[in-house]
Amino acid sequence: MNLLDCDLPAADMPPGFLHRWVSVREALGGEHFGCSLYEFDSREQLWPYHYHWANEEWLVVVAGTPTLRDPGGERELAVGDVVAFPEGEAGAHTLTNRTAETARVAIFSTRRHGSVTYPDSDKLGAGPPHERHYFRRGDAVDYWDGEQ
Repeated sequence: MNLLDCDLPAADMPPGFLHRWVSVREALGGEHFGCSLYEFDSREQLWPYHYHWANEEWLVVVAGTPTLRDPGGERELAVGDVVAFPEGEAGAHTLTNRTAETARVAIFSTRRHGSVTYPDSDKLGAGPPHERHYFRRGDAVDYWDGEQ
């Protein structure tokens, strides 16, 4: 697989978060760490600002000039830049494409499917990425206590 020229199918996302992606891990048969390749056009944000619990991520810019928002503010990234996102609030992040060119990034992860916090919308996501359930603070949630 070549990160510069492989095909990326469109993800089913709402306007403003439109992107294309492919699982590098699945394509290469990996099991113990994750890697996904994302591509997003001008004026799109890759996902809402968030951070993970029980999961660490690393980003490598493959093409374009995405703008990273993290707890330190915003900054443009360049091809070849590598950024680490530790678990918890210190690893909060999102990417926006404010240029006319397409941006492409690879995200590596430890593949532990902990919860995700979205501080801007006061939401929590639980479960694997493509099966995640979302809750707002204060939502009524039934917890199973081992007895029915």
